[in-house]
Amino acid sequence: MLQKGDLFPDFKLENQDGDMISNEIIKGSKAILYFYPRDNTPTCTQEACDFRDNLAYFNDLDIKVYGISGDTKRKHQNFVNKLDLNFDLLVDKDYKLSEATGVYQLKKMFGKESMGIVRTTFIVDEDGVIMDVIEKVKVKTQIDEIKSIIGG
Repeated sequence: MLQKGDLFPDFKLENQDGDMISNEIIKGSKAILYFYPRDNTPTCTQEACDFRDNLAYFNDLDIKVYGISGDTKRKHQNFVNKLDLNFDLLVDKDYKLSEATGVYQLKKMFGKESMGIVRTTFIVDEDGVIMDVIEKVKVKTQIDEIKSIIGG
């Protein structure tokens, strides 16, 4: 798992509209890159809504927000439209970025093991250096935790 002080990996991923978003595009601004397991599940929906409802706060600080999962562009489009999301969701369908960051891991659910994204949030500075990592995200308190990290 990448840690505070590490350089966030190079990436180029499609967003819900088919536009390519890369680390080069987001350089020059701070960014929150949050990895989540799947669109349209209760916890992932709550997390996305929390970011949506706090986006003006992050925009005022010139911080961009990106959600990242292995879902398809179409699933992301539906999720964005259903929840009226105001930030990009990125498609990591082959889990290359998830693997590079260390968030694609063996998970246990209901006694079954499978590989998947472990909910994790990276806060990255203008140069692409990781300012902080929130592992084992608690969705109910995540926004407040991020605000305390960035000094809000």
